[in-house]
Amino acid sequence: MLAHNALIAHFKAHLQEGQRAIREHFAADGDAARLLVERCRLVDQVLCELWRELDLPASLALVAVGGYGRGELYPASDVDLLILLPEQPGSALTARLERLICVFWDIGLETGHSVRTIEQCLEEASADITVQTAMIEARLLTGDALLFQGFTAVLKASLDAPAFFQTKRMEQEDRHQRFSDTPYSLEANCKEGPGGLRDLQLILWIAQAAGYGRCWRDLEQRGFITAEEQQLLETCEAFLCRLRTHLHLHVGRREDRLLFEYQTALAERLGFSATATRRSSEQLMQRYYRTAKAVTQINAIVLQNIGAALFPPPEGPPQPINERFQNANEFLDVVHEDVFNQNPGALLEAFLLLQQHAELQGMSARTQRALWRARHLIDDDFRRRPENRQHFLQLFKQGRRLVQEFRRMNQLGVLGRYLPGFGRIVGQMQHDLFHVYTVDQHILQVVRRLRRFSMEEFAHEYPFCSRLLSDLGSPWVLYIAALFHDIAKGRGGDHSELGAVDAQQFCEDHGLAAADTELVVWLVRRHLLMSSVAQKQDISDPGVVARFAAIVGDERHLIALYLLTVADIRGTSPKVWNAWKGQLLEQLFNATRRFLLSNDSTLMIQGIIAQRQQEAMRLMRFFALPEKAHEGLWQQLDTVYFLRQSAEEIAWHACALHERIEIDQPLVRARINSLGAGLEVMVYTHDQPDLFVRMVGFFSRAGYSIVDAKIHTTRHGYALDTFMLLDVSGRDSDRAMISYIEHELGERLLRQAPAEVPANGRISRQVKHFPIQPQVSIQPLVSLEADETGKLFVLSVVAADRPGLLFVIARKLADHGANLHTAKIATLGERVEDTFLISGGHLEESAGRVKLETDLLKHLLV
Repeated sequence: MLAHNALIAHFKAHLQEGQRAIREHFAADGDAARLLVERCRLVDQVLCELWRELDLPASLALVAVGGYGRGELYPASDVDLLILLPEQPGSALTARLERLICVFWDIGLETGHSVRTIEQCLEEASADITVQTAMIEARLLTGDALLFQGFTAVLKASLDAPAFFQTKRMEQEDRHQRFSDTPYSLEANCKEGPGGLRDLQLILWIAQAAGYGRCWRDLEQRGFITAEEQQLLETCEAFLCRLRTHLHLHVGRREDRLLFEYQTALAERLGFSATATRRSSEQLMQRYYRTAKAVTQINAIVLQNIGAALFPPPEGPPQPINERFQNANEFLDVVHEDVFNQNPGALLEAFLLLQQHAELQGMSARTQRALWRARHLIDDDFRRRPENRQHFLQLFKQGRRLVQEFRRMNQLGVLGRYLPGFGRIVGQMQHDLFHVYTVDQHILQVVRRLRRFSMEEFAHEYPFCSRLLSDLGSPWVLYIAALFHDIAKGRGGDHSELGAVDAQQFCEDHGLAAADTELVVWLVRRHLLMSSVAQKQDISDPGVVARFAAIVGDERHLIALYLLTVADIRGTSPKVWNAWKGQLLEQLFNATRRFLLSNDSTLMIQGIIAQRQQEAMRLMRFFALPEKAHEGLWQQLDTVYFLRQSAEEIAWHACALHERIEIDQPLVRARINSLGAGLEVMVYTHDQPDLFVRMVGFFSRAGYSIVDAKIHTTRHGYALDTFMLLDVSGRDSDRAMISYIEHELGERLLRQAPAEVPANGRISRQVKHFPIQPQVSIQPLVSLEADETGKLFVLSVVAADRPGLLFVIARKLADHGANLHTAKIATLGERVEDTFLISGGHLEESAGRVKLETDLLKHLLV
């Protein structure tokens, strides 16, 4: 027997050399299945030799369980072991077993181990489904074969296949919920996520527990899957196996998340190359998503088939629906498996029937399988047939299950076959750092949002949108626009224009009325317009509203665009929408509607100011102020002030300042935003150098992000500035911060303290690996107010978000002597698109604008 140190050195070297050779083989041929088997054989050999070298009693058994028992060891996977005992060990055997476990770790094996008798195994298995699942795949390595046979026999006898099925299916549902029930996460988990390796393993675990087999071939022979499905499952499993193997080798440890920082390297390892329009990582992830989609689909079919075998449905004849379909135990079922080949139009009719028959819970496994096999029948001839076009159009017009059936169509490959443009964007990533869904899933999310606007049970969520949609009529027209609004993503060029061409062809082919066709095409072409105007332009400027209204044209287009815009933003990411953006869109909508009704910009300006002043005076009466308390302040304010402030803000300012118009000390007032999110802060003080820079620094240090700033200078030289702030610190204590902001900011302004540089912070991983090239543009403002035209300029900044970004911009504006009038801060995930209205600082000279643009670009690079 070797001495302890020599034994450790020998087996450690043997293991390392063996694993190095395995990695070299994989690098040469890329055969991941071979790597998993070879690693198992290597570990088997090492463990068995160690067992003999340490002279463990012959009455014990060393058993591989879990993935190791299955014969699959990924490069960074644990080695799961069970040491099976005939009886409880004495102190001497316990010491020998402890030494064995220490040796495993000393030679470099990361083991997950348990030491149990057969009775203890059964107790643990009955208490923990994970333990029971691992034991199902037990494999004897060395030791007492009779003991192992007794263990497997007792375990098999104790298995309750129906209960195991139910528990594992619930376990899968819970696991899927942790990943938001979607395989389309931008940083997917290729093992645990929906459509990952675990979904494949779960099928085989259930099959083994029920005695239906241990591999895909066994399931095919027993009729649970077809030969085509067997081949697809093996293809999907092979891809996921290669992907996870490369991931472990690339990272050098156990990691199953396809994080952004790994995706490009993995794509190159798997042979994907970048093109002019698509990154290699995008191609890899699209392949992954399509694989995961196929896995989730077949997983549902197989589990439904196994469930029917374990839980036979009650006897009784199916209820006919028509000559092609029947109701079999509340599932839509084909009358025979050749229905779709004999009548291809039934491919769309099936989804329509599910919408029309509330009693149906879904499709039978037989129907799903037959539909999947027949999807290739959807070709150009199929798309040209009037009855098929009518069926597809009717799907939009049904009053129920619209989104559910479109998702099912996408899952089964029917939607992408009928609309080839949609098929191209299935599983396509969007590396814009604010979309969290693939293009196809984003589109279906937008349709879902629009659909909820029309449902009474969700009217409390979107009361304004629900009211508008009910007034609009024909909501199905909006669903079509939503389906096409991003369908041309990834083709190169302007996806809005390319998508409009597709939408035009679809509408003409499907016989939409001319007015509906024009609206759909216009919406697809202009679907980004309203969010851009609301978030980047000064919507208090009548010129901005007038130009927007000229593009919109009439109230129907305005309502439709507003609804699509809200749904589009809300379907992008849970983090992108907030109440502030909702307020901006609603303000633009209302201002444009007023303009369309008046159609006179001069009257509109006069009417807006008069209306706001009257409403402000009405609000001030609630505070028992003298009738003319506001006059002193209003005399010092210009037209621009009344256009940019709401009536409620005008009243707030007047109440706070009516006796303080000539004060010597700064006045700071803060309150909870009327929308319930964030704070609104008013600052009134003698104008000071670098005032905006200092306030930006203070708010950043206090943990707030400025999303809107309105900067005014009164006729008698006071700054009257209003800020909308959102908490980015996560403390959720806006009300408690009011007195702090009022006192501390007031003190700093009184002392004219230097600007506080925001604390440094890290940029996100996403920005590091998918950097955003900063863009800076300065353009003259075209305004309806003659005294401003040519004097004000619009500064647009696009950059990666990072701590202190707004401070950098404010500092550069101050350095160049530029005066800030308004600021709109739009954060879209990790991307910011900020817009500033500025003047002064040699901006009227092109050289001055170029100098500021260049300086900003230099300091925005990360």
